[in-house]
Amino acid sequence: MTLLKSMILSLIIAFSTYSKIPMPRVEWSEKNRKYSLIFFPFIGAVIGGFLWGWWRLSQVLGLGIFMKSAVALSIPVFISGGIHLDGFIDTVDALSSCQPRERKLEILKDPHTGAFAVIGCGIYFILYFGALTEVKSLKAYMLISIGFILSRAFSGFSLVVFPSAKKEGLLYAFSSAAHRKITGIALVIIILLCGAAMLKVDALGGIVLFSAAVLVFLYYRGMYARRFGGITGDLAGFFLQVCELAMVIAAAAVM
Repeated sequence: MTLLKSMILSLIIAFSTYSKIPMPRVEWSEKNRKYSLIFFPFIGAVIGGFLWGWWRLSQVLGLGIFMKSAVALSIPVFISGGIHLDGFIDTVDALSSCQPRERKLEILKDPHTGAFAVIGCGIYFILYFGALTEVKSLKAYMLISIGFILSRAFSGFSLVVFPSAKKEGLLYAFSSAAHRKITGIALVIIILLCGAAMLKVDALGGIVLFSAAVLVFLYYRGMYARRFGGITGDLAGFFLQVCELAMVIAAAAVM
């Protein structure tokens, strides 16, 4: 298999797994998904593009800030299919349980939704929506759009450098199949490019949003090691959602 073909198949698998964007069917083999995590941030680029387009359209239509923010809040959920939000909800349930590590991991796999998960999801959407209503500048929306790429680059990077809590599941399937060195280097490059793009858009805003993402990543590193002993797909989704929330709040605070 040529490198180009392998990359194309990996891109298709990444988009078919982490988004609702229609993709052709391909064999979900270890060989085909080897580089999939490299293309994970590309889904963020699609989300950012739609968010940017929506902001421009809402300006043309003269829509109010509440309608603009409501749709902006929904775009990432619709495109991703809520896969990361599901991980956030499961993780909130596990963290709120105050149970031993083994029990927390069982809660992550439990298909039922607990009361703390519902409360956590509600608070998340309220904070996200509230922050979006405070974002009124073109530059701020550009930074948030780049943030969807950055959050996925950090999340993908964690999958290839952090240990898995389980030897099963979607996360383990991707991280174990990934060509770790190439994938890790590619994702670091994407992270640095996102940082440079943010600085170019707005120096202060770029520094604050990038710093917010890094701080959440450091929290994620400590949280998974202390509470779970390794990462899972749900924890990766939790990080991604919290990282994006932090960046939106940061944009609302400084721009």
